[in-house]
Amino acid sequence: MPAVRRGWLERGPGPDSKRGRDEFVPMAWPQVLDLLARELQRVKSEHGPAAVFGGSYGWSSAGRFHHTQSQVHRFLNTVLGGYVRSVNSYSAGCAEVLLPYVFGSYEKVVRRNVTWEQVVDHTDVVLAFGGMALKNSRVAGGGVSRHIERDSMRRAAERGCRFVCVSPLRSDLPQEARAEWLPVTPGTDAAMMLGLAHTLAAEALHDRDFLASHCDGWDGFEAYLSGRSDGVAKSADWAAAICGIAPDVLRSLARSLRGRRVLITVAHSLQRAEHGEQPVWMAAVLSAMLGQIGLPGGGYNYALGALAHYGRRNNAVPSPALPQGANSVKEFIPVARIADMLMNPGQPFDYNGQRLVYPDIRLAYWAGGNPFHHHQDLPRLARAFARLETFVVHESVWTATARHADIVLPATLTLEREDIGTTPTDPLMIAMHRIAEPHAQARDDYEIFCELARRLGGLDAFSEGRTARDWLRHLYGKTRDTLAALGLDPPDFETFWQRGELKLPQASDDGGMLRAFREQPELHPLQTPSGKIQISSPAIASFGYADCPGHPVWLPSTEAPDADHPLRLISNQPATRLHSQLDFGGHSQAHKLQGREICTMHPATAAERGIAEGDVARLFNARGACLAAVRLSGDMLPGVVQLATGAWYDAVDDDHGGVLCVHGNPNVLTRDIGTSRLTQGCTGQLTVVQVERFQGELPPVRAYEPPAPNN
Repeated sequence: MPAVRRGWLERGPGPDSKRGRDEFVPMAWPQVLDLLARELQRVKSEHGPAAVFGGSYGWSSAGRFHHTQSQVHRFLNTVLGGYVRSVNSYSAGCAEVLLPYVFGSYEKVVRRNVTWEQVVDHTDVVLAFGGMALKNSRVAGGGVSRHIERDSMRRAAERGCRFVCVSPLRSDLPQEARAEWLPVTPGTDAAMMLGLAHTLAAEALHDRDFLASHCDGWDGFEAYLSGRSDGVAKSADWAAAICGIAPDVLRSLARSLRGRRVLITVAHSLQRAEHGEQPVWMAAVLSAMLGQIGLPGGGYNYALGALAHYGRRNNAVPSPALPQGANSVKEFIPVARIADMLMNPGQPFDYNGQRLVYPDIRLAYWAGGNPFHHHQDLPRLARAFARLETFVVHESVWTATARHADIVLPATLTLEREDIGTTPTDPLMIAMHRIAEPHAQARDDYEIFCELARRLGGLDAFSEGRTARDWLRHLYGKTRDTLAALGLDPPDFETFWQRGELKLPQASDDGGMLRAFREQPELHPLQTPSGKIQISSPAIASFGYADCPGHPVWLPSTEAPDADHPLRLISNQPATRLHSQLDFGGHSQAHKLQGREICTMHPATAAERGIAEGDVARLFNARGACLAAVRLSGDMLPGVVQLATGAWYDAVDDDHGGVLCVHGNPNVLTRDIGTSRLTQGCTGQLTVVQVERFQGELPPVRAYEPPAPNN
């Protein structure tokens, strides 16, 4: 049933350091909705909708109607008049801002570019920076009906396509790709790319005609590459000293690319680190130097393999979506700056050429997301949420986010709802029938918001007089009308619902924007200032950001291994769950050891510390510490530790005076800083740590235990 934090209930709204450690008081639905409605009205009346932050970043539902972000944002827009929003994503927040300066469109570079069909038929070399791990392409927002990545790599490799995995982890490409492995030092991909580019330019292996006809800003970049501008040639020897790949290997790789159909890909992971703009941009420049952009199976495709959406044909009809309404509030933050906003109201910050000010947030409304999974420096995040007056969460289970809330409203799971599942790149639309009744007193988010809207006088604006089933019928009707306009004869809603699925037509595999631009650059210019690929960007240069200048450069991280923290930690996505979802489930639990998340170490790195297979280790740095069980693998770079995200945050006071996550959440260790002043993306992929064998009695994992009420 609904629950209210005791301190908030007894003392009223206000900052409180007991968030996350307080008791909860059960409360009946009518009473808690009355209480919440009064609090929403208070904040709106006293401070306006700009004092409300609409969180809800996350993958809570595959359905298009019960898509929780859409529900909460529609509620805040139609009933409160708006909210402070977030922009971009934790996955690609850096690239989403940068790539429009380079190509004019992020979405078209990612979603309508090189497909797996083209790779199978045309590609000679796939140079995969960060790899293309199958655990990532198993998932897609809205679902996926058929997985094609493994078989596509197998077929391409059998044809003779050469896959090169540039990653500290060999597993970042599957065995079917038969990949060569170049174990690059984490965070140094941009330097490696510069070394390849220098060899191409110095030996006249680059496509000067393509650079002249389809690119802008080559001369300025080439002055940096050659060293004329700063006295340092970015040669293979220079790059090797940084990235850990031998100079002869770099030169040989660069020379082998000429005359081949080469596809360069960049994983999300590279830009989820300080200066993440540089490898994303530099890979585009390297592709341009090879003159392959726009060719079938060639050129550049950001994040191919990062999600099941990418590398597929687009549907010929748009996916239905719940309308959001109009947001009267203009203030926003980059999504990964949530803690900065809460801790620094009224303070200025830079983003994408703008000087903005953090709004003064009094109430945060979160539904369908778990920031205590995906945000960095979780002890700092807890301190930030403690500054709120009120924190409201819809949740199906007692995550750490729910434990830090003031009002927790129990929401249904996807299996307890009716919905429509569809995505822009999968041809199957699914009627998602409810297969279980809502557990106990759980309610759909839509039902919760309708009841709140009724109390606040905004029910008609929010619901438009529709039930949840009416909305499904309405949303399906839009797709049906579009299909009919194409001359097709789609079934009515009742027939679709009974059949359970509908096959949607897909667009042709035409290479999209970059193919059209390559073939007719004057008729199909890019939406950049020059109409061409921006190897250098005068717009970015004009912002004066030292941490992201006007062309790709090598910028070392401000956090490097040292005597106290000599190891590099890779905090990547898990293979046993989607982010943190269902971490308590059997599949995720079966892949833990001693109840802890597993960290992987090279045998030599572990042996130096007296750590053996199956031991529990303490990973720590200046921000915090966590416990994880150890697995050994030779298929990784020595000096690197890998610990996936998603273990539910379970914090206790550390004997060393800090915070210890006993369960193994690496975001107790990662830094909460922006990738640069340009993009302000998250930097959760990499940090530095020390690791030691844990001594003493293991503390229990209590992440899944609900807080005991009234005790």
